[in-house]
Amino acid sequence: MWSTVATAFKVTLSYFSPIQMILVATVTSIVLLGGICCWQKKLSLLPSYLKQQGGLLLLLGLINPLFYYLLLFQAYDLLPAQQAQALNYTWAISLTLLAVPLLGQKLTKADGLAILLGYGGVLVIATQGDLLALDFQNPVGVALALASTLLWALYWILNTRQQGDPIVALLACFSLSLPFVVFATWYLDDFQMLAWQGWVGGIYIGIFEMGLAFVCWLNAMKYAEHTASISNLIFVSPFASLFLLNWIIGEPIYASTLVGLGLIIAALLSQQWLNRKLRRTSE
Repeated sequence: MWSTVATAFKVTLSYFSPIQMILVATVTSIVLLGGICCWQKKLSLLPSYLKQQGGLLLLLGLINPLFYYLLLFQAYDLLPAQQAQALNYTWAISLTLLAVPLLGQKLTKADGLAILLGYGGVLVIATQGDLLALDFQNPVGVALALASTLLWALYWILNTRQQGDPIVALLACFSLSLPFVVFATWYLDDFQMLAWQGWVGGIYIGIFEMGLAFVCWLNAMKYAEHTASISNLIFVSPFASLFLLNWIIGEPIYASTLVGLGLIIAALLSQQWLNRKLRRTSE
């Protein structure tokens, strides 16, 4: 599911603006998550969640879906999809950096290596391999993509304070953010969304990117005997995404994207492996 959304983002941006995409996808996700909560007989939990954690859930909802996807979709609008989706995978490195001031965690040597490798990959992608000239092809698009990773990392750090069922909480976040998404659509653009292709794309993003992929991942984490046995599978997604971008919309794959993405994946894998080894050594 996650491998297909970069293509969906790029196609839908041909018909709808970023905020219009967010509006359609958010409404779709609310309907989908509401249906899942009904099926699981958990919808009755929603009022108590809103009463007990309304402020936190509103803050989370403003980050995701509103501000995070607004930055991410704008980055996709400015950059080739392969670059935007590769840069988006550095959110785990952003999480490491934000955990220092916000959670009081210390950087390990593995974290330092991951930061160097990961942002080295960003540099390769942003300059399309022209490192000596440091000629950034679209600095605004790159800045927006990296800013979105900071927001996504912040979302997950704040999400650790949320107690209860994560699917019900996500439904609450999206529901609370909807009035702000509607206002942002009116303020930044308009509601003249006439192209059926944009509706299909927005609904697809709402179902798969914001809805089912999240639910499937939570269940995978629940049923896996060891989290590590499935966590590395997520790294299949960006390479599958590159194939789909080339096959469906004909976007040529840059060698610099492959090299940069390889560095980012190497950074994340080495960080996981070295930190696990360090924990085993200290036990």
